[in-house]
Amino acid sequence: MAASERMKMAAGEWYTCIDDELEDLRVTARDAVFEHNSLPPRQRGNIAPALRALLDGVAEGARIEAPFHCDYGFNLFLGDGAFLNAGCTILDTAPVRIGEGTLLGPNVQIYCAEHHREATGRLAGWRSQNR
Repeated sequence: MAASERMKMAAGEWYTCIDDELEDLRVTARDAVFEHNSLPPRQRGNIAPALRALLDGVAEGARIEAPFHCDYGFNLFLGDGAFLNAGCTILDTAPVRIGEGTLLGPNVQIYCAEHHREATGRLAGWRSQNR
């Protein structure tokens, strides 16, 4: 059986992001991020419910300010007291662990994906992990 694009992504191999399974996962993340970014702060709490459920793990007291963006969410872990300030973007095609007590300032961007260096590879959607 051939490896799925998600399996290739998880293994750090070249994969194509033009894939139905990965697109479905990105749509789920966009919906959760939209809820997080749209709820009034008192309703949202530290992290909106759909986004909290999507993340790999969220320790007590972790907080994400809006607006926030991530590609998948399931590759993101936040330690106890981690704080992501407004405008944070995490393109989590690989695991991202924000440790206990870590404070990210406004507009911090963490990119895991590396696009193919050749134009034909980029047009085909080929990516790998930038490790």
